Amino acid sequence: MDTPSSPFLAWLFRMPLIRRWSLMYCVKSENVAEHSHQVAIVAHLLAVIKNQKFGGDLVPERAATIALYHECSETWLGDIVSPVKYSNPDLTREFKQLEAAAEQQCLASLPTELQSVFAPLLVQSEVPPAYAEVVKAADVICAYLKAMDELAHHNHEFRHVVEKLEPRLAQLRQQPEVDYFLDVFLASCGSTLDSLAETGHRA
Repeated sequence: MDTPSSPFLAWLFRMPLIRRWSLMYCVKSENVAEHSHQVAIVAHLLAVIKNQKFGGDLVPERAATIALYHECSETWLGDIVSPVKYSNPDLTREFKQLEAAAEQQCLASLPTELQSVFAPLLVQSEVPPAYAEVVKAADVICAYLKAMDELAHHNHEFRHVVEKLEPRLAQLRQQPEVDYFLDVFLASCGSTLDSLAETGHRA
């Protein structure tokens, strides 16, 4: 019997078409595929730091994979900007329900025999809490880095984003792996190519 065709990959490969920060002026545009890749890198790093320095037992590659899929609902819904999504509790609840339904739709687009493997990657409510914590921290860090980059390019529209995210970062520092990550990696993220090259030569 022929195996039915799956549109799963076709949906996920539309991530580069979905623009983030869609209601804001951006000096440098960012799409969901780029963001997900960056979150995966940071989540992987956080998991490695947690394991190597603070007694964690995460699988870093799993953290990275969950991060790659963490915005899968946006292939169905587009990017819902935070000021709208969290403007009042009723809207937030409705948007959360939409996102959960979109995650289920994305899961259902896979062949049935693969769905049990992908459910804890695609459906946020099924992601193990320890991994959800790392991916959420990585998500906030990447949003903060994006906002700081826009400010560095004199785009003051992102000033309020930085102001909203700084208290969240301060709270996330209670996680030792996040505190270590921010101390070690954050400052150099705004470096120019020349300064990065000079640092590489000194190393």
